[in-house]
Amino acid sequence: MSNSKPHKKIITKLIQILLAAKDTPFGQPNKFKRVLIIRQHNQFGDMLASVSLFRAVKETYPNVSLTIIASPENYFAIEKNNLIDELVVFDKKNLKNPLYIAKFWKTLRRGYDFAIVPATVAISNTSCILAALSRSTIKFGPLSLGGIGNPLAPVFNFKIKLDWKNYPDAHVSEFILDIVRPFGISTKNYLSSINFDRYDKEMAEKFISTLRKGNLIIGLHVGAGKPQNRWDLENFTELIKFLQQKYSASFYFTGSSADREQILFMKNKFGETTGYFINKTIAQLAAVISLTDIFITNDTGVMHVAGATDVAQISLFGPTNPFNWAPIGKNKFFLRKSDFVNDITTEDVVNLIDVIRDSQSERKY
Repeated sequence: MSNSKPHKKIITKLIQILLAAKDTPFGQPNKFKRVLIIRQHNQFGDMLASVSLFRAVKETYPNVSLTIIASPENYFAIEKNNLIDELVVFDKKNLKNPLYIAKFWKTLRRGYDFAIVPATVAISNTSCILAALSRSTIKFGPLSLGGIGNPLAPVFNFKIKLDWKNYPDAHVSEFILDIVRPFGISTKNYLSSINFDRYDKEMAEKFISTLRKGNLIIGLHVGAGKPQNRWDLENFTELIKFLQQKYSASFYFTGSSADREQILFMKNKFGETTGYFINKTIAQLAAVISLTDIFITNDTGVMHVAGATDVAQISLFGPTNPFNWAPIGKNKFFLRKSDFVNDITTEDVVNLIDVIRDSQSERKY
């Protein structure tokens, strides 16, 4: 452990020297044909927030071919996104495989007009190194994030200071554009998107048809990777029982193996009277949520999946700033009272559902 930091400093210095980029004019926009975006962070929500950046590039240069390099932990968030022409997964575990290295190197050295390394909550060293190794005429990347310098900034032709303090309540899908905004690359549409095909939709419809028939369908995601983001399971239980009586609603739970404890709790409470849509693909999950009347979720990755649909949604927040991370758009609502998510009461959620239902009824007539 004691030798790791000196070694890292030596490696960083070598990268700074050997892969340093020269200042380069931005070039002629009408000649741009290929763009590379490298997003290696493993946070699912961060990747979905990157959709606005993909859209900005495509809107600014409609004929450009867009290649995304993602990690094994986050690629599935954008697997079927129709803004992307090529999605490549960089997996460090495969670096012992010569065939994998050769194929990936060919992609990296294909030749791009510019490469972009965005940053939101942290700067990815891997992304910076891959950008440096790519054959790209121009390379955009962070000079610093939140006042903390990027030691690998010399690999970029254009180095951008990124700081949430400038706009503390900016949404992440808007903040991510700061890396390219100085060059006229932007969009006014910050919405995320997840595309699903006919097979995904048919699977979703089949699942929804198995639910107990009610006046409305409510989906719930009761888990979260961070314990401090989880609304108490007894609160969810109380909410479900109340809504079953008031609206004769049918319910289903979403989740993965990571939510096993929470799902088991709900199965013990409700048995087969509710549905369980577990361990499905992101596209399938988005398809099911799209058929739902209201979706209620903790602040976690599934919140962003639901946010990419048009469904009325309630997101429950504790320590995180919802203005940065809550889904945006019509029908998207959040509740937050303090850093403690359980300060939100069942009554708070019910009152908001009543408002949503009134709005839905008005639109029908």
